[in-house]
Amino acid sequence: MASGSATISSDLITRRFASLRERDAKALVIYVTAGHPDRARSLALLRGIADAGADVIELGVPFSDPLADGPVIQASSQRALELGMTFDGVLELAAEATVDVPLVLFSYLNPIIAAGPSALARAAASGIHGLLVTDLPVGGDAEVERKIGESPLAFIRLVAPTTPTPRMAEIARHGSGFVYLISRLGVTGMQNEIATGLGATIERLRSATKLPVCVGFGISGPEQAAAVAALADGVVVGSAVVRAAGSSVEDAVALVRSMRKAIDDR
Repeated sequence: MASGSATISSDLITRRFASLRERDAKALVIYVTAGHPDRARSLALLRGIADAGADVIELGVPFSDPLADGPVIQASSQRALELGMTFDGVLELAAEATVDVPLVLFSYLNPIIAAGPSALARAAASGIHGLLVTDLPVGGDAEVERKIGESPLAFIRLVAPTTPTPRMAEIARHGSGFVYLISRLGVTGMQNEIATGLGATIERLRSATKLPVCVGFGISGPEQAAAVAALADGVVVGSAVVRAAGSSVEDAVALVRSMRKAIDDR
């Protein structure tokens, strides 16, 4: 179910991409795991990467069985869980951060279901603007999809590079905000080169939807970010920032700032 009834929360994402388009700029979307390396530094990280030029922040809900994630994000999720981060703890972190960029809750389905029927309303009230569920494909659970679609949150959908074009169109019709194109198959993690044929895949997806196309999985440095930004509407960076945050918040913020500059200077 498309999130056509989404209002205040999801509108911020739409407005951000419209503003970027008017300036011929590209979005920098940064993933971080909530509660990693610990709550205090996670809060500082959110504020720091917003100041460093992130256009959207994906706030990862720690989960005990993150099958789609590589070792860096798996380890960060486990660390956050060990320190007591919960679904509502993630929402409290978002509310306290008070950043001026859209926040997308990045989660597996189980934590959302376990959080109860008011989970999405609580998320919106905490300052969350969108939701991406890694293990909820279109048609996977019609009732859950309907509830998300009717919530105030933009419903960000994932598309794989092997997805046929008609299926791309179907996925995009049931989403809003932007489409997250996975650049390659497999789990999250840093790579040295962008995927072969990425440009052609982006063009296929653009032929299937008018939503902005953001590309993630494997982008680890400024040069890669700039190369992807030349092709897509936005770049998603996760593992590289999470790894840097494990060293220090300052290292992670510096990496985001360098990617922002590379994208803008492309």
